[in-house]
Amino acid sequence: MRAPISIVIPTVNAAAELPGTLASLGEGLQEGLIREVVISDGGSTDGTRSIAEAAGAEWVTGEAGRGGQLARGVAASEGAWLLCLHADTQLGPGWAAAALSHLRDAPDRAGYFRLRFRAEGVAPRIVAGWANWRSRVLGLPYGDQGLLLSRELYDAVGGFPAIPLMEDVGFARALRGRLRELPAEAWTSAARYEAQGWVRRGARNLWCLVRYFLGVSPEALARAYRR
Repeated sequence: MRAPISIVIPTVNAAAELPGTLASLGEGLQEGLIREVVISDGGSTDGTRSIAEAAGAEWVTGEAGRGGQLARGVAASEGAWLLCLHADTQLGPGWAAAALSHLRDAPDRAGYFRLRFRAEGVAPRIVAGWANWRSRVLGLPYGDQGLLLSRELYDAVGGFPAIPLMEDVGFARALRGRLRELPAEAWTSAARYEAQGWVRRGARNLWCLVRYFLGVSPEALARAYRR
């Protein structure tokens, strides 16, 4: 029996972060869970491709935009299960056991990991705490928490929307009532928060979410986000 999980990672110039993310998958390899790793690239000009190929990952290219990149990566994968993961998110210890339990006990639901930042201090804990509350209470985990679901469920809800921003929120809304927190952590990069300030970055993300729910198009949000 072949390993069940295809890992799908969207990238754009991710050479600095991708090695750590790939290394964190070792648990899954040891447990025989990982069938393949698919890197869905959006036009990297750094060493992302050489890192992916050295790790034995499949390489898919296309237009930048996380929703479209994820959709292309899933289309190129073969596993009965999918684990979609950001290039700057590393899975914490115990993730493979949590994933295996999810496959066995909740095949009709999508699992996400508890968020933790790779940074020390009060601010990272507060922001991660808000994200975990939002995920549990509002049913809105973000992509940096990872998402583990069967291909059957992925297809049933229509897959990732091919939009440039908020694809994770759109997909979470399609999965409403079928989301489940997994007992392991996803350790994500704090680089943008540290560069822009924890309060400023957090407020910016919250305002983006509010505008999305008010009906502002993902394209307009993406333009504002880049500025």
